[in-house]
Amino acid sequence: MSDIIFNEEKDFEEAVIKALIEHGWESDVIRYPSEEDLIQNWANILFNNNKQGTRLNDQPLTSGEMAQILDQVRNLQSPMALNEFINGRSISITRDNPDDPLHLGKEISLKIYDRQEIALGQSRYQIVQQPKFKTKSPILNSRRGDLMLLINGMPVIHLELKRSGIPVSEAYNQIEKYSHEGVFRGIFSLVQIFVAMQPKESVYFANPGEKGVFNKAFYFHWADFNNYPINEWYTFIKKFLSIPMAHMLIGFYTIADTDEGILKVMRSYQYYAAVGIANIVAEKKSHWDDKKQLGGHVWHTTGSGKTMTSFKAAQLVAANHDADKVVFLVDRKELGIQSL
Repeated sequence: MSDIIFNEEKDFEEAVIKALIEHGWESDVIRYPSEEDLIQNWANILFNNNKQGTRLNDQPLTSGEMAQILDQVRNLQSPMALNEFINGRSISITRDNPDDPLHLGKEISLKIYDRQEIALGQSRYQIVQQPKFKTKSPILNSRRGDLMLLINGMPVIHLELKRSGIPVSEAYNQIEKYSHEGVFRGIFSLVQIFVAMQPKESVYFANPGEKGVFNKAFYFHWADFNNYPINEWYTFIKKFLSIPMAHMLIGFYTIADTDEGILKVMRSYQYYAAVGIANIVAEKKSHWDDKKQLGGHVWHTTGSGKTMTSFKAAQLVAANHDADKVVFLVDRKELGIQSL
């Protein structure tokens, strides 16, 4: 795929869509939607995932009930807080649908996303082509993004693409411009990860939010296990944006850092280290009584993210129930606060 030249951005966009479908995303692409279209799509998915009698009682969500959900999204504002919202698994609303007398006026809980339900059960993975954004200023025309990826109706990954020969910096500069224009609001504020891509280079980074700072020190290239960068577009999609990887990226490998007040996403070497540690523990847990267990250590340079790697490894072991107890031991107070 690396030798293909895309002289037109639209051709590259269609090729990316095709590759995403090959790697687990649904083939029914949502093309040129407004925000209202995507809100209705989310409402439909929420209904299908919560239609049982104890929740929606087979009655769809009203516009008023969706407004309650969007109000909660707006009130959270930052991608960091919204990461906790997405990974909270459920959301509460007060029913106002008169066709559901059993719950009318009562609070009910709706399942929105389960990070453990990877490519199973009710999980939905949709591609959106050129969503229409509203800007916060009336003097600015509306904008169109390139691609968005929805998990269970929530736009969690946004891609900006450039044709062959155009530097990837133009794609991430466009993302920054859109953010400053205020397009990532409403349902679009749920975006967790940005991807800037051209055929020979791909960059990813966490959404800093409308009021946040875009820091290029945290613009990353994905790499393989041996830390060899994966830039070519098709391989990047296969390794980074495929299902189940994209689901796990949102559920496990983004971190809401309340100490610094920002959303973080793991570098590739942090991902391989944390997953490797968790896998070793899973493999060895049935032999913990043989008293022949080996230890290990995370070794890297200052500022490389050792604490986050260790924290994520501990979280994965605990979440997978591979240990009765995980003790996270730190050697100074600042690390304890950061880890907490």
